[in-house]
Amino acid sequence: MMRTRPLKVALLGCGVVGSEVARIMTTHADDLAARIGAPVELAGVAVRRPSKVRAGIDPALITTDATALVKRGDIDVVIEVIGGIEPARTLITTAFEHGASVVSANKALLAEDGAALHAAAEQHGRDLYYEAAVAGAIPLVRPLRESLAGDKVNRVLGIVNGTTNFILDKMDTSGAGYSEALDEATALGYAEADPTADVEGFDAAAKAAILAGIAFHTRVKIGDVHREGITEVTAADIASARRMGCTVKLLAICERAADGQSVTARVHPAMIPLSHPLASVREAYNAVFVEAEAAGQLMFYGPGAGGAPTASAVLGDLVAVCRNKLNEAPGPGESAYTRLPVSPMGDVVTRYHISLDVADKPGVLAQVATVFAEQGVSIDTVRQQSRNSSSGDDAGIEQDGGEASLVVVTHRAPDAALSGTVEALRKLDTVRGVASIMRVEGE
Repeated sequence: MMRTRPLKVALLGCGVVGSEVARIMTTHADDLAARIGAPVELAGVAVRRPSKVRAGIDPALITTDATALVKRGDIDVVIEVIGGIEPARTLITTAFEHGASVVSANKALLAEDGAALHAAAEQHGRDLYYEAAVAGAIPLVRPLRESLAGDKVNRVLGIVNGTTNFILDKMDTSGAGYSEALDEATALGYAEADPTADVEGFDAAAKAAILAGIAFHTRVKIGDVHREGITEVTAADIASARRMGCTVKLLAICERAADGQSVTARVHPAMIPLSHPLASVREAYNAVFVEAEAAGQLMFYGPGAGGAPTASAVLGDLVAVCRNKLNEAPGPGESAYTRLPVSPMGDVVTRYHISLDVADKPGVLAQVATVFAEQGVSIDTVRQQSRNSSSGDDAGIEQDGGEASLVVVTHRAPDAALSGTVEALRKLDTVRGVASIMRVEGE
């Protein structure tokens, strides 16, 4: 039996995502009502520019006073898609205080202050759902929070930023440099006018913090996440990866330590084998690889951004929250019972791909190998080429005069030891420069 009184929804923000949410709520109103068990009504839309024409939205619903909207008292659910820290944080907590549950797509806020928001929701007996905050339309938060709640997740490895994946994919498939690929991403609308949040890894780091917190039942903030962007990735790095049978991706990696007593979260470009499922993720798509003890390896794939895909995730949360409202019982809240510490990047065990510009003379390779040995880092492979020769790999680094390139791939070692190795290499007179450093993952 369907309840006749509609559940009232306040929408904060009506940009690309918000306008799609409003459109789908209107065009699919009957379907949503049938799935929820009660009709849902858009009761107000808070915006910054009220004069802007918004097709399909009753102008009478538009307001610039978001605070008054969430304080009305008759609002059942607030959908927050304005982004940023403030005023979003205050509006969400105010909504809880005045009886509303919240659906949010705000990854930055959740990564920075998720614990406080969860506490506020629990205090007032309300829901806080945020599927859209991590990977657009890809169902990921709920499977981690609910479907895998009885399992032990050990690792989450993913491509969670479509802009950077598009850029790296173009560099790999077309041979373009970073700047050319970024220009194409901007022209196609995949990159913002200021792409810093994407290309410097801030967006992916926020998502990694959220994923680590859910997967490991602990609290991880964005400041706990080691972050590197893709701006230093060169066409030479892409070519070197290809020679190794790899491709380059910006990865978000969340891991439980082998002893189970700590976790790590990091975002950085890495070479992954072409045989790994993430290597085939193309264009602006996202994919997340989850490794759990009982379930094994799971992969979630799909569009990670855009108005319609993100609105799909928002509306999925809306249906769940509205059902909880009808049942007068909130859904699962924050699971932070383990309270595991977050280890620093130096403790992470990984592999390095290091490209060196060296003097092309006898004894250089021996000096380089000695540095690795002194730092306790084992060398897996070495590739060398003289700049004075066109004969390809393995040309004479032991010749005298000129310059050469030397590429070293290590075995697994603590990141601190690998970083120490690079610093020691920079001090050698025979090393003219460290051309690039990249981690190797996914093996």
